[in-house]
Amino acid sequence: MKYFRLPDLGEGLQEAEVVEWHVKPGDTVKVDQKLVSVETAKAIVEIPSPCDATIAEVFGKEGDFLHVGEPLIEFVDDGSDAGTVVGKIEGNADKKHQHTDDFIIGGTGNISNASPAPQSSQRAALRDPNAGRKSPSATPAVRALAQRLEVDINSVHGSGPNGLITAKDIESAHELDRKHGPAQLLRGTRRTMAKTMELAHSEVVPVSLHDDANIQHWTSKDTTIRMCRAIARACKKEPNLNAWYDGNAMSLRTISTVDIGIAVDTPDGLFVPVLRNVGERSEDHLREGLNCLREDVKNRTIPAEEMTHSTISLSNFGTIGGRYANPIVVPPAVAIVGTGAFFNQVVLNEEGHAENHRMLPLSLTFDHRCITGGEASRFLQAIIDDLNLPE
Repeated sequence: MKYFRLPDLGEGLQEAEVVEWHVKPGDTVKVDQKLVSVETAKAIVEIPSPCDATIAEVFGKEGDFLHVGEPLIEFVDDGSDAGTVVGKIEGNADKKHQHTDDFIIGGTGNISNASPAPQSSQRAALRDPNAGRKSPSATPAVRALAQRLEVDINSVHGSGPNGLITAKDIESAHELDRKHGPAQLLRGTRRTMAKTMELAHSEVVPVSLHDDANIQHWTSKDTTIRMCRAIARACKKEPNLNAWYDGNAMSLRTISTVDIGIAVDTPDGLFVPVLRNVGERSEDHLREGLNCLREDVKNRTIPAEEMTHSTISLSNFGTIGGRYANPIVVPPAVAIVGTGAFFNQVVLNEEGHAENHRMLPLSLTFDHRCITGGEASRFLQAIIDDLNLPE
């Protein structure tokens, strides 16, 4: 049999969610024909066929998650040796394997270490990711109750000894479903966000600072690009804030270029495209680049590599609401800046007269494992000093 396994999608990504199949068993496909759309690292990727072939079987339903190297498609074996395959198991292999040669197309790792072709029970597990999972602990009576009340027992957490699911657990789940509808599993972008935030919570030691910049003299309304400029200049004064920290090695790597991850809110969830080399580009060029990134995010065509390897992040949450926040630092970066909603404040001018000035609230969260309070305070003040300059 010939198997097309989920290929390495780059940037260390290990899994992808099946978004939409464009083929079905029995279809004949040509090389480079679109087979399936998958989502990973907040980007939708179209996977093409590596060869001319006929589809025997597809693995995974829409919404299922597959890992790199797992079978994605089984092609009909016509006995020919397609030149597009990476390799196959043959030669000195045992005779018992000669009728289940495994052609791996787009697979990762050494071909000699590839897993054998899936048997019938394994194929069932591939078609249904829930197959083969350990059954939740519950008595036959409780299982019957769950079936009668139409409660998915796999989604219930047992409160009994050793996680045993009780009748009360089923009844409570049923009551929740009745009042509020069934819980929806996080998928796609929101699932990625949940995993990223969990990682950040487990690794980073966050501390936040807050202050305000007086922007009464501003004439431009492009707050984002002005903030990018201020962050880039602050990074030159305090380069340790533009860095990656390796908690295992306890090493801090300062980065020479300022690549700012800019949070973009969408109906599908939070995206963070990266605006590259901010300190060396004009404001007009930065605005053009940011517009392109946002358009790609909107169309879900942004490549995964355009949302990785940021050295520091910016969140413009104030465009929606809120004055101050404690933004989340996502490792290996060590800092994130947030801007809140503009507000007016009475200040005294040089003559001692009261004036109404426009203020921009700022929030800075830093990883206190590797960044000192002094470094963070000087960094935030450098941002304020730049924002206070005439445009």
